[in-house]
Amino acid sequence: MTNCLNFGAPTDPGVMWQFAESVRGLADGCGMLGIPVTGGNVSFYNQTGSTAILPTPVVGVLGVIDDVRRRIPTGFGTAGDAIFLLGDTRNEFGGSEWAHVVHGHLGGRPPAVDLAREQLLAEVLAAASRDGVLRSAHDLSDGGLSQALVEACLIGDLGAHVAVHGDPFVGLFSESAGRALVAVPAAEEERFMTLCAERGQSAHRIGTVDAGPALEIEDVTAIPLPELRTAWEGTLPARFG
Repeated sequence: MTNCLNFGAPTDPGVMWQFAESVRGLADGCGMLGIPVTGGNVSFYNQTGSTAILPTPVVGVLGVIDDVRRRIPTGFGTAGDAIFLLGDTRNEFGGSEWAHVVHGHLGGRPPAVDLAREQLLAEVLAAASRDGVLRSAHDLSDGGLSQALVEACLIGDLGAHVAVHGDPFVGLFSESAGRALVAVPAAEEERFMTLCAERGQSAHRIGTVDAGPALEIEDVTAIPLPELRTAWEGTLPARFG
């Protein structure tokens, strides 16, 4: 592992505790998943005025794709594809993008990490890619399902019609770990579901990729893609003029 550390001695012991625990968590994850860390950067010293940056390590990792022609894109690719949510969603909002943007709050207990489930999810995605039953796959991280849906629609320039199971607020904005949003060709749905069932991977069909010009979330909202794209691409221009 290559370290590039750029910090003075922090005066707040809480900052060092956060850093130490973050590194310990990264080490546990890399050991469990067999992920090589090729480099990284940590800085406690950067700030704007009197506001310090968050003490978050950034790492680079290396993955190998045997055949780059079989890489799986993140955007929806074909109207009519079935949309699946892999993994389980829980009421987990500590440190979430929703809490940060809406309430300016980054505290609380973060989503629980289950490294065995993370490993299973990776194995399922790799097997589905190998067997040719995936059209696209997108991680669920900052912003949860809502953000993943928006990005998958905008990257593929296709709409979607989805129905969120259970509490729509939790379903859309929770940041539970070990999840992915995938699109499966209609003709491969049965094979994909069998693949997931054989491995014990939870998979919920939540909708369909749509040639229409909107992201429609049943009983919640329908937002035109141009409106989503304006918001998605307008952050930096709005910030810097």
